[in-house]
Amino acid sequence: MARFLKKSKEEIGTAPDELIFRGDKKINEVILRIIDFDANSLAEETIKTVKDVLKYQEKDTVTWFNIDGLHNTEVIEGIAKEFNFDRMVLADVLNTQARPTIKEYDNCIFISIKMLQQAPNSDTINVENLSLILTESILISFQETKGDVFEPVRERIRKQKRRIRNGGTDYLLFALLDIVIDNYIYIIGVLGEKIEMLEESLLLEPRQEIIGEINSYKRELNFLRKNIKPAKEVILSLAKMESDYITESTEMHFKELQDNINHASDSSDSYREILSDQLNIYHTTISSKLNDIMKFLTVFSVIFIPLTFIAGIYGTNFDVVPELHYKYSYFIMWGVIIVIAIGMLIYFRKKKWL
Repeated sequence: MARFLKKSKEEIGTAPDELIFRGDKKINEVILRIIDFDANSLAEETIKTVKDVLKYQEKDTVTWFNIDGLHNTEVIEGIAKEFNFDRMVLADVLNTQARPTIKEYDNCIFISIKMLQQAPNSDTINVENLSLILTESILISFQETKGDVFEPVRERIRKQKRRIRNGGTDYLLFALLDIVIDNYIYIIGVLGEKIEMLEESLLLEPRQEIIGEINSYKRELNFLRKNIKPAKEVILSLAKMESDYITESTEMHFKELQDNINHASDSSDSYREILSDQLNIYHTTISSKLNDIMKFLTVFSVIFIPLTFIAGIYGTNFDVVPELHYKYSYFIMWGVIIVIAIGMLIYFRKKKWL
């Protein structure tokens, strides 16, 4: 299917709040994980049913409920029922191909954003839809597959880092989004190094293969920009949002996210312009080389035109050619040829054509 836009024919005409999984199944079993903490306590648990998380709602702690795998609609329906979420929220969660968005409801804030990761030992960029539901006491995150991208956040919680352990669900939301945006910057940086190296080789030796590399990098950048631009709108809306679920102390952190996503967006635009410049440099260099070749061939042709004329005269088949019977005619002809060739080269150099 298309990399930039995916829509199956079966989805056309379905109700917007219908809980249908719209995406690719990436793991076999749905995994439900809980991290519950405050400044003094920490509990981690892998649960079997959605009902098992309800006991944490009664506690005055921060609960992070993570779901890996979205293909089991029964689990998603259970979340909608137990937490009394609008079905539109969970329908958006199941639509992994949807554009990043942010929506505020009566009992939660819903955020959808694309999570990008550089595949290990490969130039491929993996994309995963990340959905987040923020409430006063619980943050629910939905991932398409189990991964370690949020492991640094879990380690900060385990190591009792004061800021995250004393913060609420809104600060935990910031920490997760910060990881996502840092990955944007990292991937753009890796791609940017390759683009800059390509510029060096372009100036030294403009090979035909460089065109393919430039087009390949342009496709990757376009794919990045397709995911980063809407994410920028989401972060901007989040930074401006006045919600009871976001405290004043956390608002400043969302403004930091805004600066970071602006940096990622500006960098992607800059590298895109660099690639366009590189393409122009390549065509200019090739045209210059072609002009040099044509100049050489033109000079070469002009030199040999009089020589061909001389050879043509002495190659005629007339009976009377006086020079043929002269003893030194052959050497004189070569002398004339050499003088003409040298004279033309001197003339071209004076005219700065060589």
